[in-house]
This record gives sequence, C-alpha cells and structure tokens, in this order.
Amino acid sequence: MDLDHVIAVVPHYIAMLLIIAGALSVINALVGDLGFWIELGVVIIIASLYRPIVLRLGIAPEPWR
Repeated sequence: MDLDHVIAVVPHYIAMLLIIAGALSVINALVGDLGFWIELGVVIIIASLYRPIVLRLGIAPEPWR
C-alpha cells in the first residue's frame, strides 16, 4: 500500500474512532456502565458498519472503492 492510500483513509479512521467514542459516551450517560463485553460489541458493530455506510453515501476514499 502506498503512502497516498494511507493518507486518504486516515481521516476516515479518525472519524470512526470519534464516532465510537461518542457513541460509548452517550450510551454510558444514558444507561450507565455496560461492561467490557457489551462495549466491545458496540465497537465491533460500529467499526464493521462504518465502511459500508460511507460507501453507500458516496464519501468513501478512493482505496475503499
């Protein structure tokens, strides 16, 4: 993978991390502490759904198309 591809996807990985952190913060504020395994499940769900959603919206970087 060349440097241009890495630079193209870095903003999306940062956005994904911010979405995960925000979702976990909101869930913890609304429900309280869920425990490690449920939070890990939320992280896996968001991380696995991010790329297909971004592709469907048409804002995916070139290496993901």
